[in-house]
Amino acid sequence: MKINYFKNAIGHFNTVTRHRHAVMRHCFYAGIFWQGVRHDLSKYSPAEFIQGVKYYSGTRSPNEAERNAHGYSTAWLHHKGRNKHHFEYWTDYNPIERKVMPVKMPIRYVAEMFCDRVAASKIYQGKNYKESHPYEYFMNAKGRRFIHEETSDLIEDWLLMLSEKGEEETLRHIKETVKKER
Repeated sequence: MKINYFKNAIGHFNTVTRHRHAVMRHCFYAGIFWQGVRHDLSKYSPAEFIQGVKYYSGTRSPNEAERNAHGYSTAWLHHKGRNKHHFEYWTDYNPIERKVMPVKMPIRYVAEMFCDRVAASKIYQGKNYKESHPYEYFMNAKGRRFIHEETSDLIEDWLLMLSEKGEEETLRHIKETVKKER
């Protein structure tokens, strides 16, 4: 299959930018303005953008397609190592257990992760988006993630709150929770 790099570059750029702007809006409401401004800037770096163009489809993450093709995604490995709103960033060697283990995420990054998940659902679901989608997506992989238990519980609670009480109330709650951490 021949790849139309120009068409893919435009499509990928538009998808990344739409997603980023959606995350920014959510972050502003959640009280983490500067995190929203800086969100996912690494996606425009050559290490991530070139792979995104190569594996762009418009219906799913290019990282999944790259992973299917090679068994791993170089773009994802680059991305998760630079963006603290991904729980995969928060692992470290535990000298007591003598193995790499998940570390509890600071609340402000869990808040950004929430904004990221909601925005991703909106972008990929389009007009079919429902406030229950981010929760359902999260729960679908529960138990298969390498995430600190308290971090998992917190994001799960916020996603459930979104599903039950809506975006406005959930973002207001997150903003208050972030304020308390500061």
